[in-house]
Amino acid sequence: MIKLKRVSDQPVLAPREENPWEAAAVFNCAAIYEDGKVHLIYRATDITSNGSQGKYINSFGYAVSADGVNFNRLEHPIFTNDIPQEARGPEDPRIVKIDDVFYMMYTGYGGRFDGDYRISLATSRNLVDWKRQGVMLDEANKDASLFPEKINGKYVMFHRRPPNIWLASSGDLVHWDDHRCVMEALPDSDWENEKIGIGGPPIKTDEGWLLIYHGVSKDKCYRLGIALLDLADPAKVIKRQAEPILEPELDWEINGYVPNVVFSCGQVIIGDELFVYYGGADTAIGVAKIQMKDITF
Repeated sequence: MIKLKRVSDQPVLAPREENPWEAAAVFNCAAIYEDGKVHLIYRATDITSNGSQGKYINSFGYAVSADGVNFNRLEHPIFTNDIPQEARGPEDPRIVKIDDVFYMMYTGYGGRFDGDYRISLATSRNLVDWKRQGVMLDEANKDASLFPEKINGKYVMFHRRPPNIWLASSGDLVHWDDHRCVMEALPDSDWENEKIGIGGPPIKTDEGWLLIYHGVSKDKCYRLGIALLDLADPAKVIKRQAEPILEPELDWEINGYVPNVVFSCGQVIIGDELFVYYGGADTAIGVAKIQMKDITF
């Protein structure tokens, strides 16, 4: 059975009270390995991330590490709530690199009416300076990521139409079609019976696309699972592990602002190990890992 092992029982990134934009929570980060370093783009909130203290504002921060565990971060956010569709800020980034460009899909949270959140895209060449490319799907939707390469000459995107994981494709990153349901929530499961959504971008292996995803139970506990998808047609699921690979166990994963949550938006491969970064209870960021050779279904 595939299981992640925590690198530490403490968060690798926690809120900093001295910085108002990240004073309450840091969580749900994109991760990418570039130039021998791990780069995180993380979501941060000024007040409690569960809304109990009012209308929190999201921002994106940047952190970097040589070993994947000890991070330095910028004092100021790299992405803020400065357009109407992101009046409440950007959420839950996922990053891939295609050719020489970094593509970040994220949720633009407007908060102006129910369902005012949209899958949005930004691009960069250095992971700090980003250019918005706009809304990708004009519908209430989230949990989106591009694949790290084109498939059959087209860009491919994961997204979520609740409660399931979907795929769409595009020739120009503007018009998206061929929407297909890839994986469904499982009514008979005790951990993914409410809804599911992707974790980080899919990982290409010789056997297929590895997908780490989150599952939500009826009692609102978030866990991580894993599946293997066909390389040529990732709408085809080859294998899907019945048991979760990570679930809330530590105090800060169980008793944060949104209890009982481990939620990932990104992972990196360092040497022969896979490091998975996750938000714990919408409050802090942890990391767990596994040897790539141990990912066998």
